[in-house]
Amino acid sequence: MDSKIRRQGMKHVKMEVPVQYMIEAFTSLAQIPSPTGNASKAIQWVQEAFEQLGYTVTRTNKGSVMVSIKGENDRQHRLLTAHVDTLGAMVKEIKSNGRLRLTNIGGFTWNAVEGEYCQIEAADGRMFTGTILTTQASVHVYGREAGKLERTESVMEVRLDERVTSKQDVLDLGINVGDFVSFDPRVTVTESGFIKSRHLDDKASVAIILGVMKQLKESGIELPFTTHFYICNNEEIGYGANSNIPEKTVEYLAVDMGAIGEGQTTDEYCVSICAKDSSGPYHYGFRKHLTALAEQLGLNYQVDIYPSYNSDASAALRAGFDIVHGLVGPGVDASHSFERTHRDAFENTGKLLLAYLQSKELAE
Repeated sequence: MDSKIRRQGMKHVKMEVPVQYMIEAFTSLAQIPSPTGNASKAIQWVQEAFEQLGYTVTRTNKGSVMVSIKGENDRQHRLLTAHVDTLGAMVKEIKSNGRLRLTNIGGFTWNAVEGEYCQIEAADGRMFTGTILTTQASVHVYGREAGKLERTESVMEVRLDERVTSKQDVLDLGINVGDFVSFDPRVTVTESGFIKSRHLDDKASVAIILGVMKQLKESGIELPFTTHFYICNNEEIGYGANSNIPEKTVEYLAVDMGAIGEGQTTDEYCVSICAKDSSGPYHYGFRKHLTALAEQLGLNYQVDIYPSYNSDASAALRAGFDIVHGLVGPGVDASHSFERTHRDAFENTGKLLLAYLQSKELAE
């Protein structure tokens, strides 16, 4: 299989990807609050971005968006997916002192959002700001022992930027239990090429897919297989893109962040190719297909294992789809916290995706 890729798969690959466009797209998208369950504004932004590139978009009942490009082979389809929903929270309780108790959306630790600015969206659409703190935030009141307080849901609260001292004051503002809370992304792009922000997982991958599709459109590249680009809105709670998968799909590639940490090979400059996550191994032949493409292109890539991770690709397998599944994405430091990557990771991921889309061989 690898030798076939070397002979046939790279003949027409174009190596350029619009990295600056990708970074600018991420910067815009990251500013739109989209915790799982309340991602419609971000989905609308993505739909408009696709349409601006000249693509026709379809919407699913779950609120995701899909673009389909007909290829030379319409009997076997490919699908790429990324997700626009992010970590966030909901108002669980309005406390008697006017503070808000939260319940988390997605898998993050509370210490990862301590001190973060946030927005609370009332049911009527009004936005209120606040800060996430512990109930013992002041050292001058609670002493240094406050630092030893275990950060759990029960000791975290939102201090609203409003004159509120009681539950009724908060209710009078229009804030209620069940209102969505989003975290300030604090996007920063440095001169040295780093992108620091919350929600690189997975808005970076959405932006990379947009950049690849921009390159496809402007270069007039024809794809060897009909291919679907599926941007979903429920990944952080485990079932993002495991419905509406076209029946002819045989290869399913999730584009999501590569996790960085002790024992990992992935760094902030590479495209990470997943061999195994907590759901089990990814398709071996598909992984070898992707690594062979990366090798031939001379990309900075790493193969890695994510011990506490699941993707939409593994969710699709659990849902019973008969597909070959893979997972790639830019290396992201401090995942599900205040994340960081580098423009090189955008570029390496984009080039691998572009090469994969033009490869004429399916994984074996």
